[in-house]
Amino acid sequence: MSVNIKVKNAVKKYGDNTVIPDLSVDIREGEFFTLLGPSGCGKTTLLRMIAGFNSIEGGDIYFNDKRINDLDPAKRNIGMVFQNYAIFPHLSVRDNVAFGLKQRKLDKATIREQTDKFMKLMHIDEFADRMPERLSGGQQQRVALARALVIQPDVLLMDEPLSNLDAKLRVEMRAVIKEIQHTVGITTVYVTHDQEEAMAVSDRIAVMNLGEIQQIGSPKTLYQRPANLFVSSFIGRTNILQGKLEMNGETPELVLEGGYRVPMENVQEKYRYDAPVQVSVRPEEFVISPDGEGVRAVIDDSVFLGLNTHYFVTTAEGVKAEIVQESLIDSILPAGMAVTLQVKREKINVLTEDGSDNILTGVLNDKQEG
Repeated sequence: MSVNIKVKNAVKKYGDNTVIPDLSVDIREGEFFTLLGPSGCGKTTLLRMIAGFNSIEGGDIYFNDKRINDLDPAKRNIGMVFQNYAIFPHLSVRDNVAFGLKQRKLDKATIREQTDKFMKLMHIDEFADRMPERLSGGQQQRVALARALVIQPDVLLMDEPLSNLDAKLRVEMRAVIKEIQHTVGITTVYVTHDQEEAMAVSDRIAVMNLGEIQQIGSPKTLYQRPANLFVSSFIGRTNILQGKLEMNGETPELVLEGGYRVPMENVQEKYRYDAPVQVSVRPEEFVISPDGEGVRAVIDDSVFLGLNTHYFVTTAEGVKAEIVQESLIDSILPAGMAVTLQVKREKINVLTEDGSDNILTGVLNDKQEG
């Protein structure tokens, strides 16, 4: 019931417009794999190529060792869950879930047994005789998921399945989807532009931009050691500072505004030379200090959010930055206060001047080249 999906040198064109120029990816059997990126990056196009709804102009797609380029979508044994649920409004919950089984002309007892099993798994068995118009958005999405899984597909494909739900329901449903996927153990390819959603559900994430994969890795890998500036900026929030890398004997040092120097022993050997760099500092990777060595800044505003307080500052050279600090019990630093910003050097990321590469050690990328 679960397959390894290999995409080799895939090309997708619409007329003279090349949407995916040359993409290769290996999706492991049974994993929850997410395609993440901004609108227009090619993630839904790739998903539809795997499904067979889009043609492929170059390269190959395999389910295990079977090439499926020319295989009819109905014969690929896939389950599909769409953004708009796409459940049948004239059928009850039971009949919606059973639809695929009836299409396969299974016997009535098997249809009943499997339908009951997946309605129970999705906690919609109490709504079996209810019509879709009487269901909430989250309940409708559960019906769509049960209908996709009941046919026991080799692959589950999900295209922005939570984007029509409100924020609270989205959080609830992503927990449901992750739990069900792990229970069933089916190879799942999931498309979203919501990075928090991707991090919550995925075993691995492929970050895409302009039809190309920038980095593939676990949520932890992508957040802590992004491969380049695009991934760093797209996964979570970050502040980008300009700096210089200077060798102090054998030790690389990062030089930031005002001559603030930070030893960086974890720079890759090939990047150990004097050069301009960009520095990605996530809001929680700053430390606010009233004085001492660091980047000089002035607090513009603050937002108290209970556990954390968000500070918005402007550095002496005019760079705007956001900082997240655990809230203090006694006070919030006032607007107009001069502070010094230090960085957690083990956490920050240092990138080449053009942002194309992270120059630190420990950057993992499962991306396949051509």
